[in-house]
Amino acid sequence: MHLSAAKALKGVARTACAALALAIGLATAVPQLSERAEAAEITVTHWGVLMYGAPYAVAMEKGYYRDAGVDVTGVITSKGGGTTMRNVMAAGLPYGEVALSAVVAAINQGVDLKIVHTGVKTTGEILWVTLPDSPIQSVADLSGQKVAFTNPKSVTDMLITMMADKHGLEMDLVAAGGLGAGLTMLNEGAVVAAPIMDPVWARLQDRYRPVFQIKDELPRMTQTVGVTTSQFLEEEADTVKALVEARRKGVEFVYANPEETAQIVAKHYEMDPDLALRAIRNLIELNYWGTGEFDIEAMDNLIDGLRIIDEVDGDVDWDKYVHDAFVQ
Repeated sequence: MHLSAAKALKGVARTACAALALAIGLATAVPQLSERAEAAEITVTHWGVLMYGAPYAVAMEKGYYRDAGVDVTGVITSKGGGTTMRNVMAAGLPYGEVALSAVVAAINQGVDLKIVHTGVKTTGEILWVTLPDSPIQSVADLSGQKVAFTNPKSVTDMLITMMADKHGLEMDLVAAGGLGAGLTMLNEGAVVAAPIMDPVWARLQDRYRPVFQIKDELPRMTQTVGVTTSQFLEEEADTVKALVEARRKGVEFVYANPEETAQIVAKHYEMDPDLALRAIRNLIELNYWGTGEFDIEAMDNLIDGLRIIDEVDGDVDWDKYVHDAFVQ
């Protein structure tokens, strides 16, 4: 009766490989955008799989991009990290929502970029789960046990390392290779706990029991941000401003209209509407999507975590990379 966790996850992720067409048009009621901004693509990490893209789906569906002067009709995506960052930098329209960790890695490689808005404001939706009949009841019970994370240097690697440090635990951490693989290992008894997040959690929450959720354990950390190149921002400021404003309206719609948002996300993600609504409601409780304003403390908190897994050496001078003119 029940699918395996990996198969269920595959159902959620099916559309991750699909790249939709994207074109940029001109609107008569706003300042005209240059020809360089036409027939271009934007990028959103894990579009069609995870919920970072919900405001973009709304902005397309409700015409917010057209209203702002940019006719975005689709999204190009990837599995995240450096791949998404490279997609953004290589695009005709070099703008996208990317993991902050990938942005910091690009900064460390000397890429000349600007962060123009915050995306997802928290990692609090991520939780570690176990089987319903498992003896694992709390974080303390993970001491000396095999515990899964996704991949080395990933956000889940960072978070579970921070948890071990916080609680003074020695865990046998296992790189599973992905969320689905981690849940498969859990089902097979190879680990006692594995990470999960929405919308996968919304689909599988009757099959697992939470051990801990990051929102209850660690400080707020900015997860994704909107980025562009310094050159594009200088030459096409109106285009970037339009993209940021359309996304902001999309975020506000998500919070005000979760039921309609679920229908829109279901359409764009090829997802069951009830599943989409459960995930959206879970994330609204966390104040998951930001309207763009920067929380430097939350960004620094992420840097602290990246430093623990040796992804960052020293501090990041945000004043050099953050452009907040469009979110004030």
